[in-house]
Amino acid sequence: MTDKFKALYEKIKKVKHIQIYIAIGLAVIIALIYFSTVFNKPKESSSTKDDNISKEFSSSLEYVDYLENKLENVLTKVKGAGDVEVIITLEKGFEYVYVTEEETRTTSNGTTVTTSTVVLVDGQPVLEEEIYPIISGLVVVASGADNINVKMNILSVIQTVIDIDNSKINILS
Repeated sequence: MTDKFKALYEKIKKVKHIQIYIAIGLAVIIALIYFSTVFNKPKESSSTKDDNISKEFSSSLEYVDYLENKLENVLTKVKGAGDVEVIITLEKGFEYVYVTEEETRTTSNGTTVTTSTVVLVDGQPVLEEEIYPIISGLVVVASGADNINVKMNILSVIQTVIDIDNSKINILS
């Protein structure tokens, strides 16, 4: 076995400029490692993009759950708020607008008829726009809400996180 290593070592030793080849090989390996970490950065999780709510929801209930949990997590960090619970109600669920094709034709008696059909790709309708539910009310129960400063801070956080009118927010202790 040692004879094989000696023979391999002798062959490598005979290669001209072996140090240059080794340096180039190491540089390529280092470059591959560097670029694989730079270009394969993990995508931002939804927790870093909460303001844009880029997460997909399968139902309005899941959306409400998500918002309630996010608000509870933020509001418990408000100084003096204490234990916090959030309840959100919606006016209606998600609305979906699909791409349509309109065809206008004139009948033999001179009337114009317009028909609209949903565009399908591979048997599935093409989604043009997804409209998020509108919040109709929000209740916050916080143990520290009897303090007016805490209550105002909670209100300010809610208005910053969710664009909702004051009249739809109720904060209780």
